Order: sequence, then C-alpha cells, then structure tokens
Amino acid sequence: MSEHRRKPPQGRGRRAAQQPPQPQQPPYGRRAAPPRDATTASYGQGPVSGHGQGAYSREGPDERPYGGRAEARRAARGGGRRRAAAASAAGAGAAGGRAAARGRAAPAEVKKRFIDYPRAGKYGYKRWMPSWKQVLGTFVAFAGAMMGLAGIAYAMVEVPDIKKTTATSEKNVYYWGDGTRMVTAGGGDQNRQIIDLGQIPDSMENAVIAAENETFYEDSGVDPFGIARAAVRMAMGGATQSGSTITQQYVKNTYLSQDQTVTRKAKELLISIKVDAQLEKEEILSGYLNTAYYGRGAYGIQAASHAYYRKDAKDLNPRQTAFLATLLNGPNLYDPHGGEAGQSAKANRERAEKRWAWILRREVETGRMEASERQAILDKGFPMPKPPQKATNLQGQIGYLVRQANQDLLSDPESGITQRELDQGGFQIYTTFDKKKVEALEETVKKTRKENLDPEKEEKDKYVQFGGATVKPDDGAILAIYGGQDALTNWQNNAGFTGASVGSTFKPYVMAAAMRDGVRDPDGPADQGADMRTPVSPKSVYNGDNEIKLLEYDGDTWLNEDGEEWHQKNEGETDYGPVTLREAMRVSANTPFIQLGMDVGLQQVKEAALDAGLQDDKNKLAGLTPTFSLGTSAPSAIEMANSYATFANSGVRAETYSVKEVRDGAKVLYRHQKKTSRAFESAVADNITSMLETVVQEGTGTKALELGRPAAGKTGTTDDNKTAWFSGYTPQLSTAIGMWRSNPEDPKFLSMYGTAGLDQIHGASFPAEIWTEYMGKATEGMPKKGFPEPEEIGEEVCSHISCQEPSPSATPSETPSETPSETPSETPSETSPSPSLPTPTESCRFAWECQDEGTTQGTDEGTTDGTDQGTTEGTDEGTTTGTDQGNSQGNSGGDDGGGLFGGPSSGSGGREEEPQ
Repeated sequence: MSEHRRKPPQGRGRRAAQQPPQPQQPPYGRRAAPPRDATTASYGQGPVSGHGQGAYSREGPDERPYGGRAEARRAARGGGRRRAAAASAAGAGAAGGRAAARGRAAPAEVKKRFIDYPRAGKYGYKRWMPSWKQVLGTFVAFAGAMMGLAGIAYAMVEVPDIKKTTATSEKNVYYWGDGTRMVTAGGGDQNRQIIDLGQIPDSMENAVIAAENETFYEDSGVDPFGIARAAVRMAMGGATQSGSTITQQYVKNTYLSQDQTVTRKAKELLISIKVDAQLEKEEILSGYLNTAYYGRGAYGIQAASHAYYRKDAKDLNPRQTAFLATLLNGPNLYDPHGGEAGQSAKANRERAEKRWAWILRREVETGRMEASERQAILDKGFPMPKPPQKATNLQGQIGYLVRQANQDLLSDPESGITQRELDQGGFQIYTTFDKKKVEALEETVKKTRKENLDPEKEEKDKYVQFGGATVKPDDGAILAIYGGQDALTNWQNNAGFTGASVGSTFKPYVMAAAMRDGVRDPDGPADQGADMRTPVSPKSVYNGDNEIKLLEYDGDTWLNEDGEEWHQKNEGETDYGPVTLREAMRVSANTPFIQLGMDVGLQQVKEAALDAGLQDDKNKLAGLTPTFSLGTSAPSAIEMANSYATFANSGVRAETYSVKEVRDGAKVLYRHQKKTSRAFESAVADNITSMLETVVQEGTGTKALELGRPAAGKTGTTDDNKTAWFSGYTPQLSTAIGMWRSNPEDPKFLSMYGTAGLDQIHGASFPAEIWTEYMGKATEGMPKKGFPEPEEIGEEVCSHISCQEPSPSATPSETPSETPSETPSETPSETSPSPSLPTPTESCRFAWECQDEGTTQGTDEGTTDGTDQGTTEGTDEGTTTGTDQGNSQGNSGGDDGGGLFGGPSSGSGGREEEPQ
C-alpha cells in the first residue's frame, strides 16, 4: 500500500489543536519492534510502508499508535496468550494515555478476592447483583446446612410410646368459693383402653382414611400435595379436608402440644417421617385411632364407642363408624346433643348429618365403599348417638358446676388453657360457687316439685324444667346455679342457654333505652326527625288499651311484610287506658311497651339489653320485630341475673365469671381479673330499680314481699304459656328463675296449661315462689340495705294519644276477672285527690298531650273495678285498691305475657291462683 494512501489520524477542530502532545507508544502486532528514537523510521530508511500491525507514523513523537483495547482483544483471539498480553499492555498504555489526556487517573489494577461481592468492575445496580455462580453457590451451601441440621434433628427425635403418653393424665380438683374441695374430675375419668387394629372395624379405617388422608398407604408420613390440595379446597369454598396426614395427627396427639407454632410444626414433620420409616402403616393407623379425641372426654375409638353408642368398637356398624369419623373434625361442633362449650344441639346435628353424608360419599370416591352400600346406609338414616353420660361423682348439681367452670375457663382468652389440656387434667381449679347457696337453691326447687308436680300420674306435669342463677352485682361472680334435676340424666345446663324466651322480664331494657337514648321526635325536620330524641320519664303516658293499632314513631301505621296491621293484646284482653310507664310496668301491660320500643327504636332497645349484660351469641337476640320489646328473645338465666345486677349496681356492669384461679401444683396458671364498665348512668339504673320495686310492692311480683327486705323484680310469661320467669334482686344478690316444659328427646317447648292443676303458669307463681324462698336463705345474715333514691330523669310525654280529654278506652273494663278475690278489701284505699286534666287550650310538646300523674280512674274511695291486686294465696291481707296514680282497672294483678300477651291469672283445682 503506498504511503500516500496510509495517513496518520488527524486532529479535528480547535480542541484537537489544544491537546498536549501524546507520548510515543510501543508498537502493536505479532512482533513487537524494539524501541527506537522518535526520529528513526521503522525497519529501514524511508517512509513506513503503511501496512502491518506494528506500523508507526512518521509524523513524529506527538502522534499516537493505531488501535487500543479493542484491537488488543482481537489480537488475543488471533495470536495466543503472549501476544494478547502484549497487546493488552499496549492497549492499557493507550488507554492510560487517553485518560491522562482527559485529566483522569488510569484505572488501577484490580486484585482478585475470594468472594467477589460487591462485584469488581461493575457499576450501578450491576455491582450489587450477584452472579449466577454466587447464587448457585449460596443455594447449595444453604441446602447443605439445612440437610445437616435436619439430619441431626432426625437422629435426635424419638418415636412416641402411646401407652406411656395416655397413662400420664391426672384428675382436676375443683374447689368451692371458700376453698374447700368440691370434686375431682377430668383426666382419669376418661376410658383410655388401647385396642388392637384387629378390634377396630374395617369400616372405621375406611371412613377415617377417606375423610382425613386418602393417600395414607402411599405417602411417607407427610404429604405436601395434600396440604396444597386442602388449601385450594378451602379457598374455593369446598368441604374442608385436613392438610395433615394421619401420621402427622398421630404424632401431634401423642408427642406434641396443640400449639400452632412453626417450631411445633417442624418437629411434627420430622417425627412423622421417622415414625413412618420405623412403623408399619397399620401400627400408625391403630395409634391414631386410639389417641384421637372424640369429645365427651373420650380419647380413642373404644372410649368413643362407649360414650356415643354404649358398645365395644368391634360391634360398630358402618353407619356408626362414619359418624365417629365425623367427630375427628371437631367433636364440640358435631355432637348432636350439644357441645361441651355450650354449642347448640340443633346446629350440631345439622352439621353432623352433612359431614356424615360427605364422608360416605368420600368413601365411594376413594374406592373404599360401593355406591349401592352407601345408598343403603343413607336410606336407614343418620345414626343418632345416645345422650352423654357422666361419672357418678358428677351427679346432682356438681356436674353442672364443673361444666360451667370449664366453659368459663375455656372461653376466657386470658386463661390460655385448651380443651385437651383440661381433659388431660392435673389442675387445681378454684371456683366462685357458694356451697350453701347452691344447696339452698336445689332444695327449694326440689320442694316445689314435690309439693306441686306429679309426673307419674299427670301428663301435664311431665318434662317440667327449672333453671336459675345467682350473681353478685358489684363483682360478677356466679355464686349459684340450678342446671336441672341431675347432671347425669339431664345433660343440658338450664342455667345456660336453653332457648326459653324470657317474656316481660325484658321490659326493663326497653325502659332503660327510653331513659338513656330517648324517643324520636315525629315532628322534627324531615332529615333530622329520627335523630332528635327526648329522654322520657317514668311518668310519661302511653295508651294501655287492649289491641290498639301499632304505630311507627312518626304516627304512621306499622305494617308487616304482607301489608297487615298489628294489634297487640294485653293478658286477659284488659283495657288500661292512658297509663304512665311506671303503672304499665307494675301491671305488666304489653301495649305501652311495644309502642315504646317503636318510639325509641328496636336497635336502641337491643343495645341497652346488651349493655346491661345479655349476650347476642347463638342468635339469642335475633329478630328485631316489634314484639322483640316484649321478650321474644332467649337469654340464659345467668345473663338475666347479671343484667339485673347492673341495675342493682346503679348502672355499672360486671362481667360474669365462675373461676377465680387455676393452679398446677404451686404454680399459678390463671387468676381472674375483675372487669367492670358503666352501662347506664346511675339516674337511669336507679329509676329502673324504683319501677321494679313498685312491681314487688304492689304489682305482679308481690310474692317477693315475703322476703322481708328491699327487693326489685319483674315477672315474665310467654305466648301459649310455654315459659315463665321471675328475675329480681336485692342490693347484694341478683337471681333469675325460669320454668318451662320440654322433652329432652324432642327439645321443642310445650304448653304449661294445666300444669300443677292450674289453668295457667305465670312468672308470679312458681318462679316467684322459688325466688322468694331461696333468696330468704341466700341473704340470711346479710344486712337489710335499701336502694339509692332515684333522681328525676327525662320529660313527661304522651305517645300518640290526646290527653286533653279522657280516652274511651281509659274506662275500666266492665268484665270482672275470671278469678275474683273471694273477700273484698275491708279497708278502702287511700288515694290522693285527682288533679284536673289539661284544658283544651293547653298544648304538649311534640304533638303529644301529657296527662298529670296521679289522675285516678276509680271512685273517690279508691275502690278497684276488678280483683284485688295484692292478694296472696287464699288470704285478703295483701289487697290493694289502687296504684300510686290511683288508676286501677280490672284485674291487673295477673302476669304479663312474655312475647305477646300478659295480664291476670286464674286458678283452678284445689289451689287458688295467686296474684303476680
């Protein structure tokens, strides 16, 4: 190539002209030429030929060589390591020269590190991004470490001995409130006999494997796919299936706790793998079936077979084994007779039947049962188990006390004690139960049964049930309960939830809502009328006539879903006319309180009931229809006693409890902390108490006067005479007593018409009698305290009636009571002069016209138009002839009438009906 065709690179522009001269660099190429001075031509005289990779320009020392690092890399690929090294050195020199020309330092040589991180030679985020070699190496190291740790852990774990673990249980010891021993129970009470797999029916094995672990005979003790499958099924809303294998559940039952922690789960997986490797599948299945918990204190298939069907496991049929397999998913939820923690028998049976049918279908799907056999089993129906039985040391009330204590302990999240731990035993449990009060309540109920009921001869005396509870107002301690005749024969605890409606004992909550939240103003602005409220006074006037039309708070007619009106009845269809709310509470008139509930708002009524101490679990307070205000809900006796205790304690509510302390030897595991909160202002609660004092002094609860100390209370009776209640309190104790009829085999409620030879049972009859006699024993030795004087509260209003002139319905009923008093009162009642009614020109607030309290509807002498309201059992000493307002019409001494009806009572047979 001619010289004129090969020219050195020329600088461009002024910037090139300003650059300092570049030092001459050694040549590149296959053969590096020896260094020469700047003025000598290469390889001879004359100009350079212009070809060859080592060619230099003849322009002088200010020129630089061709090429750089890129040319060095090409040279390395073509000329071997030695030439590459030379080229690299030359390229580096060139790069250094260029860096120097730009005023920057040449890159320093990087020294290799064992772990190149952060990565050298990388910039930005790439400097911190590990290479694939680093990622792979880290994973291999981690996996190796984990395998090593797993190997060590695997070598250290031991296979559990089921006979050793099931033989370590102890009994729990329960103590009375005074610290004396009550009973030993739990732990050793369970039948824990271990049986061989040969004694377990094949149908039981098939049902459990189909429901719990269909790959049991194929998996290695753990089943990752099973866990994922269970999660997917639950996420899709399908039937639940355990993600743990039978081996894992066996290990958990015999070796580990029930804690849901990562550590326990890791142990479970390791032990499960080792157990599966060392034991035959048949041994694992036998161990699981012998240690699983089936409810009713039964651990193992043999104990469960006796607990539910009173037979050995080998005698179970496929229908029964499918049910027992159902229990493994949660015995308290699937026992058709109700769970140990108070679960509903009805809901449990529905759940049990569904899962039982599902297990049979799973057996067909997994090839463990023919479809024809399944259909034959379904045709025979659900195998209803027998009612639970308990040890004889839990007979009488003791069994109910133990179950109540267990239930309260398990439901308290602060206790930290599980059902399994409680059944394993070994605890000392100190309760709040007062032995003398428990015995006094039981003796009083037994006496009433013996004197009045004869179930062997009278059909109407069969299946009569009583339930009751006593609570300490300022503390919440449950001092006594009556759960039934015998815990061994009547499984249900009647002091707890039974479904028995409480009737007019619910009315104080309606009144409390009216005082606290107030009634809505029907004449307020259209957008604020429901929010403008007026707290009411007990002196407020409502229409007490029978079958008046129910109205909305704004005066519109209330209509049900079918567009029909509602006309509420009073017991005995008595017309009371305009009455104050105090008077309506005294005679237990229904129509004023159902309208009051509408004026206040049913949601406010419900909230007042909950604040007082009722609970809304199990749908006890469901169904906010107008009759909700009349007691269609079904709180327990314990809740009724505690909610009335809130009124006794001037509006301060205490949470109920029955366990003070739990010990494991010298170690205290749990100690109850008192929990109180203000539910109502004292003015509200004390006015409720004052109204309920009137009920006892001259209303439907006069039987309680025999207590001989200040008391407040309320009677309650429900439709068709199916339940009757009396709830009341003194400043120191609050007690609720309920009475109803129900067959344990068929838990629907039966009418009590004709029971004990009476036409009708009221809350003022047997419930009030039991309450009075028992409370006399329970308060013996206590000082006689009075209740606080109530403050004036609220405004006197009238609801949807005009008080400018007497209502025609205010005229006393001309129909006398069905059972008039045998002896009229010899002494006329003392009444105050009747104040005049408002004149036509007077106006009242909210378009409601208010009547002065004290207006009498009787004669000047104060005589009554019906029967005496205070008469007690065949005597005339208790006759009253008027109310504090002087308004008496007909027989208002009858009981109230629960959900829909209320009023007078009538006697029949050899017993005279008592006023309530």
